[in-house]
Amino acid sequence: MRQPYKLRDLKGYNLSARDGEIGKLEEIYFDDTHWVVRYFIVRTGNWLLGRRVLIVPTVINGIDDVAKTLSVDLTCEQVENCPLVNTARPVSRHYEQEYYHYYGWEPYWSGDPMFGPAPYLLQPAEEASKEPEHPHLHSSDEVNSYSIHARDGDIGHVEDFILVDLGGVIRYLEVDTRNWLPGKHVLIAPTWIQQVDWLKAEVMVDLTREAIETAPSYDPDKVISREYQLALFEHYGRKFEED
Repeated sequence: MRQPYKLRDLKGYNLSARDGEIGKLEEIYFDDTHWVVRYFIVRTGNWLLGRRVLIVPTVINGIDDVAKTLSVDLTCEQVENCPLVNTARPVSRHYEQEYYHYYGWEPYWSGDPMFGPAPYLLQPAEEASKEPEHPHLHSSDEVNSYSIHARDGDIGHVEDFILVDLGGVIRYLEVDTRNWLPGKHVLIAPTWIQQVDWLKAEVMVDLTREAIETAPSYDPDKVISREYQLALFEHYGRKFEED
């Protein structure tokens, strides 16, 4: 089983290119259809005047939890010259096309819709000119604090994202239930989400309040073990699939 990482633990990690430091991880852009991380948002240092850049998960080739560093298979020059992005606005598909074309990579939407290909294939020129569908990207900072609703009422709000081995998959949302169950945190798998109302900032899940109240307790300070996940899925009557 691949190691799960809590996004809040990864925030502030340094990203290191082949020839120098890029900056620090701030948040993620994820696909709201498949709940897959498409980009890490990185705040660069003084060398780029602190601007933000996007890094795809597939170019991260190592992690040092002691030094709090992520190794990136890019050069500083590549990152410096990539198309500028305005993270204060939604990422457009037009920008994504420019981004992937700049790096000479096959874009994720032309391959497997869930994971996308490893981005090392140059996109054919005729494909690059096509206008794909609008992306469904949202930032983690935007969704943190969204309210979570069970079938029969409110249960809390989004507290964090749990990623699988930095590979891009969002395995769980951590939910803080302090307004209903003081001190209890729970994990919700994206596959249990019925609907997200982006205008109302609400997430509806296909679970009851009672089921959540009696679920195995989640301790954010502990490693998420396989045994805990098996117990969680068994409690909800769901099939657990290994990562």
